Parts: sequence; structure tokens; C-alpha cells
Amino acid sequence: MAVDLVVFDIGRVLLEWDPEGYYDKAMGHVARVRLFREVPLHEMNLRIDAGEPWHKTVEDTASKHARWQKDVLGWRDHWNKMAGPLIPESVSLLRALRSKGIPVWALTNFGRETFEYAQSLWPALTEFDGMVVSGHLGVVKPSPEIYAVLERDTGVAPDRILYTDDSAPNIRAAEARGWKTHLFDGPAGLRQRFVDEGLLSPAEARAG
Repeated sequence: MAVDLVVFDIGRVLLEWDPEGYYDKAMGHVARVRLFREVPLHEMNLRIDAGEPWHKTVEDTASKHARWQKDVLGWRDHWNKMAGPLIPESVSLLRALRSKGIPVWALTNFGRETFEYAQSLWPALTEFDGMVVSGHLGVVKPSPEIYAVLERDTGVAPDRILYTDDSAPNIRAAEARGWKTHLFDGPAGLRQRFVDEGLLSPAEARAG
């Protein structure tokens, strides 16, 4: 079945996302491991992705962990050091697809404010034909509802969607709906998948 729509996840597919790396540099590996063990930072971030206000959610979490308060506030004050840079090869592939008239959408777990901030820092994140952003919906991947929203908004049949994400649970949720999928483990594999699907020629993929 031909592919009529390509859908990208953003974090770790188009844009690096490494909060552990930031904290390793800021406080050392041993302290970072303890921080992440004692403070539910990833759970906090998932709440932001689900639509809770960015700064307030971080500040509320910091207030409950006095020992780590300053470090937790880093999720507010130094978020731009946890995200980025762009993954240039992936961005080039996105642009190569769009230059051929192939629609490209984003399906991403991202907070409302953090996504707006990310777009201001990396304008390539505005280059989609459409976007489904969890923070605007109040639901995150891998919940089936967020995939259904993309199907509804695009009008594309599930078996004509090709979706790439670095998260296996997110990929399985898409497969359960009949989407074609690619578990992202680097731009080289994604480049080859686009060639195999007939979306890009080898030359176009290399240029991308």
C-alpha cells in the first residue's frame, strides 16, 4: 500500500532531548542519578506534555523537594540546554519529502509552552504541513486518542500513514491502528526506509 502521509515524532528524532546529559554536566553523574531517583522529573515532564503549565508544574515540584529545589528549577531555567540541537539529517529528510509534495505531519508529546519555545529556538519545527501536539489535547502518546486525532485531522487511511518514533511503545500503539511504522534509531535507517517505500530516490535521500 502506498504511503500518502509521513508523520514524525520530534524528540530524539528531529530534535535532541537529553535532560540527563544536561544534569550530568551541571552537577556530576552521581548526583544526577540520585536526583532522578528521588524526584519524579520524567513524570513531571509528562504532566507538562499533557497540558499542565510548564513553569508552575516545575515550581510546584521544586517546592516539594527542598534539597533539590535549585536543581529541579533547572527544568524551567535551562530547558534549552536539555533540548537541541536539531538532528540535521532528519530535518533534511523532512524537507526532501515536502519538496516532492509529500505531506509531513508531526505527532509529538510536547507541552504547550515548551513547544512554542522550541519553535522559537529551532524554526525548522514550524515546517510541517500539520501538527498534533499533546499539550494542546491533554492526552499523550501512546494513548490511542492522540493517534485518532491525527487520523481525523488528516483524513488519511491508517494503512497509508508512515510514522517514525524512537519509542517502542509509541510505535506499537501506531501499529495497533494499522499504521506503517519505523522505529527510529538514527537518520541512516530512516533514509533507507523512505527509499524502500518509494518516497525518495537514493539520490534524493542522500541529498536530504
